[in-house]
Amino acid sequence: MLLKELTQAFGVSGYEKEIREVIKSAVKDYADEITVDAIGNLIVLKKGTGENKKKIMAAAHMDEIGFQVMKIEDKGFIKVRGLGGIPVGASVMNRVKFRNGTMGVFSSTVKIDEIKNDIKKLYIDIGAQSKEEAEKYVKVGDVASYDGQYVELKDNNVIAKALDDRIGCYIMIEALKKLNNPYNDVYFVFTVQEEVGLRGATVAAERVKPDLGIALDVTVAFDYPNSGEGSNTLGGGVAIKISDGSVLCDEYLVDEMIKCAEESSIKYQRDIIDAGGTDAGAINRSYFGVKASGISVATRYVHGPNCFVNMKDTEACIELLSKYVDREFMFEE
Repeated sequence: MLLKELTQAFGVSGYEKEIREVIKSAVKDYADEITVDAIGNLIVLKKGTGENKKKIMAAAHMDEIGFQVMKIEDKGFIKVRGLGGIPVGASVMNRVKFRNGTMGVFSSTVKIDEIKNDIKKLYIDIGAQSKEEAEKYVKVGDVASYDGQYVELKDNNVIAKALDDRIGCYIMIEALKKLNNPYNDVYFVFTVQEEVGLRGATVAAERVKPDLGIALDVTVAFDYPNSGEGSNTLGGGVAIKISDGSVLCDEYLVDEMIKCAEESSIKYQRDIIDAGGTDAGAINRSYFGVKASGISVATRYVHGPNCFVNMKDTEACIELLSKYVDREFMFEE
């Protein structure tokens, strides 16, 4: 299954080569042009045929959060820094996998309640008895990801590592497959280094110079204990982004997205979160400013080794994206 393949591929921020090859293989038969830029973004163009067509940039990030080796201690324990926002408490006693296949497990130098989200208080144990033995398998600068297996649960739910944002990549691939002769030129951009500052989308938007942008990403679900305050729920349908910590979405684009969902009887919910961001923020501020919007999937346990999404929500996102990019947009550039 494609989504399983996407989540299990390695692709920590800055080290996206493996996941990029998986995606390139999945889209090559449906694209008019494929480009890989200098920092690793995969830009897939589907040309439009509309008389008043726009240039649309749809972006989903390929990278996942991860860990980079900073020091190997005398007894073989490995100290790391985070690449992206790490839920430190959720990492303890979870497995990690280095890019070369070496496995390890996180533990802590202090009691659990003393960690206080400080990754410097964690270490990775790969089973080595000394620094010299550990260095046979892991070097300073090497990177690792969670080892979170893809599992199908009840009621169309799935868990896996890296669903942020391989679920967005999956949505874009499946939407691309549905487009035969779209009205607009659609640039499906699979971005790099989103988790460390929206870097890939920043660069790609400058290259594409879109008339409007759409970020495909996860958003926080607020339907489980201690999940914070908000409205998004699993099974609530497409999360149509209105705002987050990086962007205030263009009102016209939001209205059009809601119209598109209602016209096609696509279940949706209105997405507002008060922190965090997506590639929409980078697209919005690119060039001389670009109208930006977002389609998101409500997700439990974001950034953890077992992210949790609903596949009916995902299917609704695919349907909305494929129809939305095929609309005629009436605004002045």
